Amino acid sequence: PLLTPSQSLDGAGGRRSGYITIGYRGSYTIGREAQADAKFRRVARITVCGKTALAKEVFGETLNESRDPDRPPERYTARYYLKFNFLEQAFDRLSEAGFRMAACSSTGTCAFGPEQGGPADDKIWTSYTEYVFCRD
Repeated sequence: PLLTPSQSLDGAGGRRSGYITIGYRGSYTIGREAQADAKFRRVARITVCGKTALAKEVFGETLNESRDPDRPPERYTARYYLKFNFLEQAFDRLSEAGFRMAACSSTGTCAFGPEQGGPADDKIWTSYTEYVFCRD
């Protein structure tokens, strides 16, 4: 039988090809004159963007679908997130499923400093980082 593009299988074990994007927001504090002891906060939430079927295949029960519970398998979503907070764990799962990193991007901005009511000598920075993984 013919398969639709969203159902197409590659030759390596019958796995779907596609992309999954992992994103997270972070923050850190750098003291006066960019001291070497910057304080990083843990990752609060790892977001997942991609086709529902691929995300479920890779992350299984660790995928939190509560923000988009009835999404069809062939549709894309950017509303999922992971139930764990360790990027390395997400990367390991993607690698084990045959994905490779294709691109990454990060932005950062100063959110609070003394002039905005922040700590006297510190500046609090926020960042957003995305990693794009693909499987051919």
